[in-house]
Amino acid sequence: MIERTPEQHAEKMKKKQAAHDKIMATKTQEKGLLIVHTGKGKGKTTAALGMVIRAIGHGKRVGVVQFVKGAMTTGEKAVFDAFPDNVTFKPMGEGFTWNTQDKTRDIALAREAWDEVKRMIADPAYDMVLADELNIVLRYDYLPVEEVLEAVTNRDEMKHVLITGRNAPEPLIEAADLVTEMTLIKHPFRSGVKAQAGIEF
Repeated sequence: MIERTPEQHAEKMKKKQAAHDKIMATKTQEKGLLIVHTGKGKGKTTAALGMVIRAIGHGKRVGVVQFVKGAMTTGEKAVFDAFPDNVTFKPMGEGFTWNTQDKTRDIALAREAWDEVKRMIADPAYDMVLADELNIVLRYDYLPVEEVLEAVTNRDEMKHVLITGRNAPEPLIEAADLVTEMTLIKHPFRSGVKAQAGIEF
């Protein structure tokens, strides 16, 4: 590592700031984003809910629909219930498909949840809509990806839509403005540690 004097460091940072400011000056567009969080790693929903919190901090109105979750009480629901003017929070699932073991009911619940997401996307009162674990529903072909793409691509130009879940379909990834893949490196579940309140739910 090169040792720099405080003066050299200050000069280097001044040049970096100038370069950064030049790049930032070219970023003038503002638009609603289609954001996808996918991958096998933990944190997809957590990151999306962090954006919901950020939106609340800016006085935005957010709709959250959870496709799989709903069979258990989560910490996030308790928090968002305290902000009824900013967040509509709807857990509309009954657990994973291996829990329900009823494909017909799973498909019906997925359709009901998706209809609510579509309603929120179409409602100008919402600035942001989160479809949590929608990718799981798409993976099992419980909803046609074409229908999802139509709704998200024809939304109001300033509305943000977040979609989470493993195995995001390629057409959705292609349509998205921002895609993050969470990579699993290590998880306590593999060492026998169960899901814990405040960490997983």
